[in-house]
Amino acid sequence: MFKVTPNPPNTGPVPYDASFDLDPKKMKMAADRALNFYLNPGATKTQIPPRKPNNFYTIDAAVDDETLLVDASEALGSARKMVNDLVDLTDGERRHTMLVLHRVILMGELAVNRVLDNHKPG
Repeated sequence: MFKVTPNPPNTGPVPYDASFDLDPKKMKMAADRALNFYLNPGATKTQIPPRKPNNFYTIDAAVDDETLLVDASEALGSARKMVNDLVDLTDGERRHTMLVLHRVILMGELAVNRVLDNHKPG
C-alpha cells in the first residue's frame, strides 16, 4: 500500500521569530531560583498572606427575617423555572439529573414558603 503523505510531512523550515530569543543569563537566574525554591529547604520562602474573606455579597444585619425569606423564596422559584426550562433541552442522564435538581430546588422553595406561612410578624 502506497502512503501519499510522507512521514513526517514535508513542511518548510520554521520561520525565525525574534520573540523566542531567550537571554541565557535570565534563563540561568530563573532556573537557579526554581531549584533553590524547590530543592533547598533551608532557604527563606516568601510567606503567602492569609486570605481575607470577601465581603462583596453581604446582608445587612438590619434586614428582617421575613424579607430574607421572601427573597430566598423568589430566588428558589427563579432557579426552579430555569432548571425546568433546561430540562426540555436535554436528554438521557443529564435530563434525569436536571429533574432531580428541579425537585431539590422545589423542596427548598416549599420549606421556605412554609416558614413564611407560619411566620408571625413582630
